[in-house]
Amino acid sequence: MADAPDEPFWKTTPLGQMNRKQWESLCDGCGRCCLEKLRDADSNELFFTNVACKQLDLRNCRCKDYKHRQEIVPDCVQLTPRNIRRLDWLPETCAYRLVGEGKDLHWWHPLVSGDPKTVHQAGISVKGRAISERAAGDLEDHIVDWIK
Repeated sequence: MADAPDEPFWKTTPLGQMNRKQWESLCDGCGRCCLEKLRDADSNELFFTNVACKQLDLRNCRCKDYKHRQEIVPDCVQLTPRNIRRLDWLPETCAYRLVGEGKDLHWWHPLVSGDPKTVHQAGISVKGRAISERAAGDLEDHIVDWIK
């Protein structure tokens, strides 16, 4: 009887034990975490907008200067194995969230599909749906319901 094929690293390696390459490859390039969010001060309800951080390249849904992002945008949140579960604004489709919850990646994730374009083809990314914060105006005018 043949050995079972090796399981992919995201099924066998806890987030806190992943090496840098594994960790970074979990990002599917959707850009959803780079959208501005609003939180109601009274109800604590979270609202997503279609307004992207000024550092998000809207053509490829990647940070323009990932290495220096926190210097450029001081409130940019760096995802870590320790904060993943506390960040209630990570979309349900986020690989970091999914793996942290013991779930598998979706078919369109580049690690599964082998193609970084499938996240866009599946309509998961913000490509063609987001605008730059430089052109947005009031965030309240840009609340969307296509992010969960």
